[in-house]
Amino acid sequence: MVPAPPGDLPAPDRLEAPVVLYTTPWCGFCRAALALLRARGIEHVEIDVMGNQAARQWLAQVTRLSTVPQVFVRGHSIGGYTELAQLDHSGELARLLAAPV
Repeated sequence: MVPAPPGDLPAPDRLEAPVVLYTTPWCGFCRAALALLRARGIEHVEIDVMGNQAARQWLAQVTRLSTVPQVFVRGHSIGGYTELAQLDHSGELARLLAAPV
């Protein structure tokens, strides 16, 4: 699935929550993604990667993106806020979350 992250950084497929976001505190898109999940009542875990260069390199390797947030649904990278919002709008996010694990 996803290569092992560095050090003590939790892997998205090892956490109980169906949605995992890797964020930084100053990121507006991170705040928007969290607001969307909270508004929908979607269980999630936020992991702050600010200042963690190894985590940022791992995310870039795994997602091929260097921006935050990086959102994982059921251990799979879906992209950032824009992709999360599109999945939500289309109803696909609800389908992914309802699918058996």
